[in-house]
Amino acid sequence: MTRDAAPAVPVSDVDAREAVARSHREEWARLVASLTRRFGDLDIAEEAVAEAFATALERWPAHGIPPNPGGWLTTTANRKAIDRIRRESKLDGKVKEAQRVFDDDPPEPLGAIDDDRLRLLFTCCHPALAMEARVALTLRMVGGLTVPEIARAFLVQETAMGQRVTRAKAKIKAAHVPYRVPAAEDLPARVSGVLAVLFLVFNEGYLSTGADTDPVRHDLTGEAIRLGRLLRALLPQDGEVAGLLALMLLTEARGAARVSASGELVTLGEQDRGTWDAALVAEGHRLVRERLVAGVAPGRYQLLAAINAVHTSARDVRDTDWSQVVALYDQLVRLDPSPIVALNRAVAVAELDGPEVALAAVDRLEDRLAGYHAYHATRADLLRRTGRSQASRAAYGRAIELAGNTAEVAYLSRRRDQLG
Repeated sequence: MTRDAAPAVPVSDVDAREAVARSHREEWARLVASLTRRFGDLDIAEEAVAEAFATALERWPAHGIPPNPGGWLTTTANRKAIDRIRRESKLDGKVKEAQRVFDDDPPEPLGAIDDDRLRLLFTCCHPALAMEARVALTLRMVGGLTVPEIARAFLVQETAMGQRVTRAKAKIKAAHVPYRVPAAEDLPARVSGVLAVLFLVFNEGYLSTGADTDPVRHDLTGEAIRLGRLLRALLPQDGEVAGLLALMLLTEARGAARVSASGELVTLGEQDRGTWDAALVAEGHRLVRERLVAGVAPGRYQLLAAINAVHTSARDVRDTDWSQVVALYDQLVRLDPSPIVALNRAVAVAELDGPEVALAAVDRLEDRLAGYHAYHATRADLLRRTGRSQASRAAYGRAIELAGNTAEVAYLSRRRDQLG
């Protein structure tokens, strides 16, 4: 561990807070992962790292920002962890644990993926936990979000979210979930579980379901992308990791155009494409091209990213290559024959073959999607385009009843009211 040889020059509170915030973004996951590996206890790691950052906020204004903030935080967090262990009178056993890796398996072969942050991510997303627990634990332990922040994001009381995180950590401890990267044969299935958590976090941010929240939560979409970048850096050869990151980037690139000044959803075809983030679009396209060149059959996230790449390649909605979009959905349906994929494919079919053909496909999904607002919104639009205003109005009404996003409700209400 690194110790700073001499005190630095005092700095303003603002500069110190900015340095702590920057270090929090850059170091939180590494610190929690490192302490978890050393002490084998998520509780101790989380508390010690949080205390280290609190100490930094107290000391850095007076003593200056250390030349090596990460080293300072590492040393401080380890001391905090030892202090807690001493307080709990468990020093002997815990110190012995600290001398070895948390699990007893032999070391992985040279060249295997081995990163403490990756171990932490797989631990938080372990299939022994319920999905909501995986999401909460990942955002807390890997993302560094506070319990109040996570509670606000998912419209849960702070006490309930705190209990969710606590129970998840306790279950990991009681079940002796190993703190390690899964074995090679288990890795694909476990990676898919991690990606599902990240995608859920991103979608909640991109289309927030709470009536009292912002319709687009850039804090959540940004955190999902940050964790996606981390996973991509740790698993650079995994096509689905690249695919999900590309999908999130291409979707986030349109974020500024998604909601109007009046707070209404703006559909893809009506968005001002000049406001899209060109850098995110370029990065997403590059990842999609990399996977195409790899010559490996694409997975679900890669196909979704490719569909978004087609959309974001068109300068105008009229330039969209709908035949390519439908062809990609045809591949996706073979991998994921879910009714939601079929619904999205029908939207593309409407542009290629007309709304009547698409409406017939949508109506076949009613028994499986009757409680899904997007089903009724899609059907309402297709009915409107085929001149069936009364049926369209009723479908819009049902979509409004089921929708939770305020911007989406505003958009659907206007389209319904335009029908007279």
